[in-house]
Amino acid sequence: MTHVLLVAAGGALGAAFRHLSGIAAMRLMGIGFPYGTLFVNVFGSLLMGILISWLARRSGTSAELRLFVATGFLGGFTTFSAFSLDVANLVERSELSLALTYVLVSVVFSIAAVFAGLWFGRAML
Repeated sequence: MTHVLLVAAGGALGAAFRHLSGIAAMRLMGIGFPYGTLFVNVFGSLLMGILISWLARRSGTSAELRLFVATGFLGGFTTFSAFSLDVANLVERSELSLALTYVLVSVVFSIAAVFAGLWFGRAML
């Protein structure tokens, strides 16, 4: 149960920071392009890479820290960071075709799912 609470607490903080980042980006750069989303996705992925490489070099790093920061905070800040780490793991295992398939399927199906959800919400609700 402690692990769930760590993920939840980190996720709440990450989601709050995502919201604040979006507002800041909108105020600084306008609303003509999703700069806030782009920022959190790229920055969150950068932080995920730094965190995972740091954790890999340290022996004895707690699972709790990884759950709070990687799964919780960065997951709440942007789930794109987890996706990016999955792709990096496939590439590092030299599974390039699988990594490319994962990227294409994830992006295409996720965008299609958003449109399907929009259609369903507009038509049925």
